[in-house]
Amino acid sequence: MDDKRRQILDQALALVDERGLAAMSMRAVAERVGLTSMALYPYVGGKDALLDGLVDLLHLELGTAVGGDPADIDWKHRLCAVGRAVRSLAHAHPSAFPLLLNRSAAGPSAAWLAGALQGILTDAGVPGSEVTRIARLICAFLLGYTTGEVTGGLPGSNPETLEGAAEFDADLEDLVRLVENAAAPSSSAELPEGVRPAGG
Repeated sequence: MDDKRRQILDQALALVDERGLAAMSMRAVAERVGLTSMALYPYVGGKDALLDGLVDLLHLELGTAVGGDPADIDWKHRLCAVGRAVRSLAHAHPSAFPLLLNRSAAGPSAAWLAGALQGILTDAGVPGSEVTRIARLICAFLLGYTTGEVTGGLPGSNPETLEGAAEFDADLEDLVRLVENAAAPSSSAELPEGVRPAGG
């Protein structure tokens, strides 16, 4: 990412963190970086493109938070690490985070989460025909749960308590079991030859 573009996006994200998404305008961002509104356009385009840039920036931050080479970690720990990184990102940027859920992926970094989940599922042994579907399901849970948590839209959520983190960890364990089930051969395939499943 170009240094000037990154500086502008960093300031836009800081503005949203401080004052909320509704406060972000080309003029407000320009003032923070010492430029005119028109001078922003060559770097970030208009306001819609700026919002897309924030999506890209959030995904960059997410990838950095997971860190290292995720292929060096077994798939169960990688899945939990990604999940916790998504939740941490939501709490770090509660006003901007919902953009990940309600705006389509914009730049190349915005595909990071989908790519990470697909890699995890492939390494877990999930059949190729199921990888994309299950990755979407997990992505929808991670983004939906954490968005609801930081915006107050999740019934009964209390993100400031230990119980909130414990509940999320329990949900991650459920996701691990879901992936294990998706990767496991069907029970009928494991039966001895000539033996039919009960009720079959």
